[in-house]
Amino acid sequence: MKDSEITDDKPNILILCSGNAARSQMAEAFLKRAAGDRFNVFSAGLEPTAIHPFTRQVMAEKGYDLAGQYAKSVREFLGRKEFRYLIVVCERAEANCPSIFPGVLRRYYWPFEDPAAFQGSKAEQLAKFREVRDQIEARLMEWLKEIGP
Repeated sequence: MKDSEITDDKPNILILCSGNAARSQMAEAFLKRAAGDRFNVFSAGLEPTAIHPFTRQVMAEKGYDLAGQYAKSVREFLGRKEFRYLIVVCERAEANCPSIFPGVLRRYYWPFEDPAAFQGSKAEQLAKFREVRDQIEARLMEWLKEIGP
């Protein structure tokens, strides 16, 4: 979603992770494609780092180009934007996340394993990224069905 496509008449969703390098970036891309007509979707990290190259690779395998996405700090949003939904996708972010976000109506905690922390061969690491990617996609699609149109 380009900034020109962000409107105030759609509710905002923030997906929060520790580094905004993998899980939250995947979730942002999935939600933008599946529900970008209904929501403005953002992701951020408590301590953002660059998007992991394997994140870009495994998302590209499913037809998602993350070229416009970048790691952002949650500080860019606190006090500047209200979110109807906050989705926390990692344990560290849940433990260290500010407990109050202005305007948040629903807060979800869906911890997914950090694929960037997985140790193994390149093939094993890619397999872990794919596994987590697929778990995130499945959970988000289920949630969109739960909340309805």
